[in-house]
This record gives sequence, structure tokens and C-alpha cells, in this order.
Amino acid sequence: MSYEGIVLDVDGTVVRESAPIDGAAEGLAAVDDAGIRRVFCSNNPTKRPDAYEERFAEAGFTVSADEVFTAGTITTDYLQTEHADEQVFLVGEAGLRDQLVDAGLSLTTDPRAADVVVGSLSTEFDYETLCETIIAMADEPAFVGTDPDTVIPQDGPDRPGSGAIIHAMEGVIDRSVDVICGKPSAYARETVLDYLGVPAEDCLVVGDRLNTDIELGAAAGMTTALVTTGIMDRSAVADSAVTPDYIIDSLAELGAVIDGTAQRYVA
Repeated sequence: MSYEGIVLDVDGTVVRESAPIDGAAEGLAAVDDAGIRRVFCSNNPTKRPDAYEERFAEAGFTVSADEVFTAGTITTDYLQTEHADEQVFLVGEAGLRDQLVDAGLSLTTDPRAADVVVGSLSTEFDYETLCETIIAMADEPAFVGTDPDTVIPQDGPDRPGSGAIIHAMEGVIDRSVDVICGKPSAYARETVLDYLGVPAEDCLVVGDRLNTDIELGAAAGMTTALVTTGIMDRSAVADSAVTPDYIIDSLAELGAVIDGTAQRYVA
């Protein structure tokens, strides 16, 4: 099969922090050599696409900000479409707050004024935040999450991600989030497919998480490849509700997936 488009995860797939992951250069070169249109999609809600452009450059890769979508950009687009004139109470980082404000959305620090509550990664999340969450949710406003990632891969110990924050918020209000905007949501799928401009069945998705990257691709009918340089390894597949078409040990093996010589995964 020939691919016209590829969706690439970032953290744990291409880079770890600002360092390239072994094999990433070979994998990206294989994509370029095959003439495949590419897009990068990260569930990090705090960084703007131009910050990723700089981060890729530090790792030795040339990537345009236009090629990058994040849980932050997708959440911003969703709120502009669905809640443009409403007051947003954000549990999240300053980086996401800046994105929302720059998009013209109205943010409030008063939980009682919330029309929409957004849960996301927050390094300042504490007991008081949970108290404010209870207050904010008293009148049943919309409840939006940026992404489901419970941990963020690091060179050292992993760090808690947005999913951990959202789960804590859900726990104190006994209510599930209404929508998650990042991978593997329909909003994320539509965003990357609109950018690529090619049919889903002609696309390949590559990432290190079964429940986000691989699920996004499987739900859309894309070919999927799990790379084991990040959060999940081969043993995780046995207990997963979704299985990848390929499992690769690094992006160095991506060329074989593209040219059809790689062995497909068989459960």
C-alpha cells in the first residue's frame, strides 16, 4: 500500500524533551523520500506550534509551526466554535490560558461565573483547585478536557499529565467530562485529516500510545503503527482494546512500514 499522509506523535515518538529519539532522523527522512504529506499532533496542551518548531530545531529537525497541532490548539478551536461568547474557567497552565485569550475567548478566575470549565495539565493543581472545581460545577456548566494523557514521558521519572488532573476533578464532582478535545477525539481526527487533505484510508498514524495515537487512527480507518520508544511497549498490546497494524522499535523502522516490507502485527 502507498500512503499519501502521515500523522506523527511528538513526545516519546520523535523527541524526548528537546533531544531526538534514536531512529527519528531516519524515520522522518523515509517520510520525506516517499513524498508523504506529514502532520505532527501532540497532546501537550501548554505549548504553541511555534514553540514546537523551535523544539524540533533544537533536536535537529526542520518542522514548520504550520505542521503542528496540539491539544491546546484543538481545544481552542473547539471553544471558539461551541462556546465563543461564554465565560471559561480554566484549570490549566499559563501557556494554555494565553492561547485561549489570544483567540478572543473570555476567561474568568471566578468559579461562580463559569459557563464552561476546562480541565488540563496544571503544575499548580492543589486542594484549593478542587474546592474551586466543586463551586464552578454547581450550576452544571459544560465540562471540557484538553487531553486524556495521565502521564508525560521524561528522561527521568514521568510527570502527571492532563488526564490525571481531569480524573481528580471528575472525582470530586461525580461527573465525567463532556468532551475531550485532544487525541483520540473526533475533533483531533478531523483537524489532522483536514490539514492533510487526503482520505483517512491513505494515511498512516505513528505514536507511542495505544489509547490515543493508535485509537485515533483505528477509529478513522487509518493504518496504525505503535512505536515502543515512549510510554507503551509490546506487552501493553495484549491488554488493549485496540491493536496496531504494526509495532516498531523506533522510527528507524518506519521506512519498512512505508514500503510494505515490515511485518504486520498479529495478535
